[in-house]
Amino acid sequence: MEPSAKTTSNSFQCIDALEVSLNIEKQGFIFYDKAAKSASDPSVRAIFSRLANEEKEHIQALQNKARFLQPALTKKSSPRESKVENFIKNELEGNVFPVSGCDKGEVKSDLEALNVGIAAEKKSIEVLSRLIAQEKKMDVRMIFNHLLAEEKKHLAALEELKQTLGQQ
Repeated sequence: MEPSAKTTSNSFQCIDALEVSLNIEKQGFIFYDKAAKSASDPSVRAIFSRLANEEKEHIQALQNKARFLQPALTKKSSPRESKVENFIKNELEGNVFPVSGCDKGEVKSDLEALNVGIAAEKKSIEVLSRLIAQEKKMDVRMIFNHLLAEEKKHLAALEELKQTLGQQ
């Protein structure tokens, strides 16, 4: 079998990439929102609040794009949906951001919450990088690349704050 035929059959559509991206952003929002509410250090609370707000803005933008594409998809079949649902279930849920978030009983300190956020952003970057490497469609790669750039910004902000806290 030709590699290109296999790659094409595993390829995502634009709406799939938006759905995957939405799932990652929603997980990030839940985590950062809970982390902000649980943080004791004002600088940690501020970064988590900022990241939660950014995730919320990303979710709104992705939902708007998905609504724009939706009319063109009314004739699409369900195999696409089950493929995306399986990917989200097997690759994303609980594997990027922790499922339960960042409640006081689960995370013992602001530093631990920062470490959880850093690990989650790294996992997100790894998943997105893999998707980009496997994807042949430029429009789908662009969606994943946009989210990848945002995740890298979040990782840098978290690592910078962790380093600052470590110097205090």
